[in-house]
Amino acid sequence: MQEYHIHNLDCPDCAAKLERDLNKLDYVKKAQINFSTSKLFLDTSDFEKVKAFIKQNEPHLSLSFKEAAEKPLSFAPLIITIAVFLGAILILHLEPSPLIEKAVFVVLALVYLISGKDVILGAFRGLKKGQFFDENALMLIATIAAFCVGAYEESVSIMVFYSAGEFLQKLAIARSKKSLKALVDVAPNLAYLKKGDTLVSVVPEDLRINDIVVVKVGEKVPVDGVVIKGESLLDERALSGESMPINVSKRSKVLGGSLNLKAVLEIQVEKLYKDSSIAKVVDLVQQATNEKSETEKFITKFSRYYTPSVLFIALMIAILPPLFSMGSFDEWIYRGLVALMVSCPCALVISVPLGYFGGVGAASRKGILMKGVHVLEVLTQAKSIAFDKTGTLTKGVFKVVDIVPQNGHSKEEVLHYASCSQLLSTHPIALSIQKACEEMLKDDKHQHDIKNYEELSGMGVKAQCHTDLIIAGNEKMLEQFHIAHSPSKENGTIVHVAFNQTYVGYIVISDEIKDDAIECLRDLKAQGIENFCILSGDRKSATESIAQTLGCEYHASLLPEEKTSVFKTFKERYKAPAIFVGDGIN
Repeated sequence: MQEYHIHNLDCPDCAAKLERDLNKLDYVKKAQINFSTSKLFLDTSDFEKVKAFIKQNEPHLSLSFKEAAEKPLSFAPLIITIAVFLGAILILHLEPSPLIEKAVFVVLALVYLISGKDVILGAFRGLKKGQFFDENALMLIATIAAFCVGAYEESVSIMVFYSAGEFLQKLAIARSKKSLKALVDVAPNLAYLKKGDTLVSVVPEDLRINDIVVVKVGEKVPVDGVVIKGESLLDERALSGESMPINVSKRSKVLGGSLNLKAVLEIQVEKLYKDSSIAKVVDLVQQATNEKSETEKFITKFSRYYTPSVLFIALMIAILPPLFSMGSFDEWIYRGLVALMVSCPCALVISVPLGYFGGVGAASRKGILMKGVHVLEVLTQAKSIAFDKTGTLTKGVFKVVDIVPQNGHSKEEVLHYASCSQLLSTHPIALSIQKACEEMLKDDKHQHDIKNYEELSGMGVKAQCHTDLIIAGNEKMLEQFHIAHSPSKENGTIVHVAFNQTYVGYIVISDEIKDDAIECLRDLKAQGIENFCILSGDRKSATESIAQTLGCEYHASLLPEEKTSVFKTFKERYKAPAIFVGDGIN
């Protein structure tokens, strides 16, 4: 299927209708529209016919291969329309002269046509396609009926405030689409393919298995592969949730979408882009945005039956009573028109968009982004919440939480030795040790003479501070240098420290839990949430520590697609809508 961008697509119902219409065409094998990302996935034998069909049925839409910058929505037309409408109403209530009164009615008619442009055009497009009974037709018929019975102010006000509600909903949708685009944009846009001694810039989709790509510092790994040259640190937080950057060297497997932090890498492609980890994440986001809520489906069905029912009732009111000598036709036709006017579900078509906008706006001010306004409906039914750990329940920064001295040494000595060994490192663990040393010991790192500094990938560091040899790292590091030590059972990252081949103790480093995390879960329980779970890509020990503090179940070492599977199981267990709370693409 070919992917296209649809411009000016601002109505989810229009997107659903267009998708249905495209799939009915003989020359279209399959069409799928993702409203949230404004994308059309199309399999057709005649693209030009598809373009012509869309132009005929939805003239304001256009297709392109590349995404163009969306024009920001302006409040000015809406404010001017409302101001003119209110001014006209005010003049009418001041009992003007007949000439001025006629001029005001002309102004009201213009306001009606301008504010109701989308409704009028939508109703006529529906008629052309044989869809006589949609919400646009109902709005048009009801407001025309209001004009016919002399309720000019009511007719125009319905259209003005309906257009205001629609504008605010478009604004909320634009914000949601922007946030979703930011999630999808985690995928790298370019890859640097190595051909001989030159680098060629290509899109990741053009890479083939066994191609060699070069990833510079600050760039993202384009596809899944294996390192064939170089050593570096990769930040996989957005992909796996792993809070600690990972060391990679020759023969290390790497995931597409990882951020290179330290040095240039040469990577051999092992998977095509469509099969890589980052592509799976993007697909998961897009699939989620294609799902429709039950209420959306109900409203679509409701509008198909409600409009003809209202028209039939109004017709019966106008015809039947006069036939039974219950009054004149003029009187009952008037009453039929009144029935049409009051049948317009103003509370629904005006208050629902405004209510959604208010909810989305309030959430966004608190840093909560929603992929669609229908999420607000589901929130009221949820009884279970699953949390991502890193950056959600924790601060996403590392801190020394404990120092355990051994063999007669003090905590201050252990921290001092560890800090000296890490002075030349930019690893997050090293920075947390240096910060703790500055805060606790007021140590001036510029006074130390560091020589023969060496990082051992995946293990730790070795350095000579003045004339002393200091080793700091994990248990593998100590085993390699044959240093006897005591095993540790604490949760968190353990940095063992040795001074001149003597084990002096270890430091426990952990991601800090947010100050209000415990209070948050307590408040959620008070709001009716009954079940809590942590789904994390971080190590079991780090996740278990947070879960024990918060008193909830947990699953660790999960990739994004695994989180999806575990979350579905979690949701099905309690047979009710569930919420997943996380930062980034997790």
